[in-house]
Amino acid sequence: MTFPVPLAATPVRRDATGARLTVNHHPTPTDPITPPGAIVLHVFAHSDVGRTREHNEDAFVVADLSRGDPLSFDHLRTERAGNRGTLFMVADGMGGAAAGEIASEMAVEVVLQQLRRRWRDAKTVEPVAFVGTLKAATEVANATIHHYAGDHPELRGMGTTATIAGLLGDTLYLAQVGDSRAYLVRDGVAIQITKDQSLMQRLIEAGEITVEEAELSDRRNIILQALGPEPHVKIDLTHQRVRRNDVLVLCSDGLSGLVKPEQIAQAVTEEANPELAAERLVDLANASGGPDNITVVIARFDGTGLESAAPVDEIGHRVFDSPDLMTPTSTPPVLRVESIEETIAPLPPDLFERTPPPVERQRRGKLYVRVVAAVGIVLTLFFLWQVLTKL
Repeated sequence: MTFPVPLAATPVRRDATGARLTVNHHPTPTDPITPPGAIVLHVFAHSDVGRTREHNEDAFVVADLSRGDPLSFDHLRTERAGNRGTLFMVADGMGGAAAGEIASEMAVEVVLQQLRRRWRDAKTVEPVAFVGTLKAATEVANATIHHYAGDHPELRGMGTTATIAGLLGDTLYLAQVGDSRAYLVRDGVAIQITKDQSLMQRLIEAGEITVEEAELSDRRNIILQALGPEPHVKIDLTHQRVRRNDVLVLCSDGLSGLVKPEQIAQAVTEEANPELAAERLVDLANASGGPDNITVVIARFDGTGLESAAPVDEIGHRVFDSPDLMTPTSTPPVLRVESIEETIAPLPPDLFERTPPPVERQRRGKLYVRVVAAVGIVLTLFFLWQVLTKL
């Protein structure tokens, strides 16, 4: 039995807790010599085990889709965006034993592999085709994780969130499953451009609780969608046009659950270097207890290929509206794990003897189906009550 090694992994050093140690060269972001009309990315990504977990169940990948190669991050990277775009992705695994770790690693592997196969040599670079490819890649990842868990009963309940952002031209196209997040920081303000697929978000939209109450709820970690637990998944597809000096921040809830949007904005505004900003945000989360794994991807956009921001520009959760993408595609193929083109490594012999993660992480996987059903019943009764009271 094998599983893929995470694409984002590089020859890294880890401390005694398993946290990734970053080599800090602290370069200053500067534009390389590029032709007119180029889009330049200053990007850094980092994942930290936190102060409580024994294992890191998060995974990430950043890749140039023209080449299909994942970037390594022992220092800040400055890249020119290719004509096929750039992939940014964060996945936060869940499940007992090491199931979450396997699920998140499989997610980033499968998504990137699918983009290589479906997009790198595609005949068109139209946005609707790109979004369709992101959606299809996410569906294949879901089906593959679900099938893998079915073949291995000890991994039953495994799953992972997925926040996937693809930059094509001057626009970010996003595929969202779960409660990892994407923020866009512009002019010192961080605005969430994804929407959590969580119990708290559903209750906020129903008017039953406030955002402030949701932040304090002991149910704030319950999600309604994840890759893996179910054979099919509902993917939230959105888009956001970027401007020069905008900053994209992707993160797992180990960061967003502890660090407020204004703190995220302050960090990336005061630290022009994404590497330093990432370190600062991870330190903030750990200073608040670090109860979960912490993963952050930060990309600052520059270059003459981007326009300057204007007051009329809109930022936020903007659905990518296309009739071709509103319904599920045909049943996605299931990849054999052994078919993934990256380096394959055997499962460690002590994999299922490791200390399980804290109870709340296991509960997220086990309660997934029951929570979805319960939320549907509660909301139906709530809206029925509203209708009856108006009669």
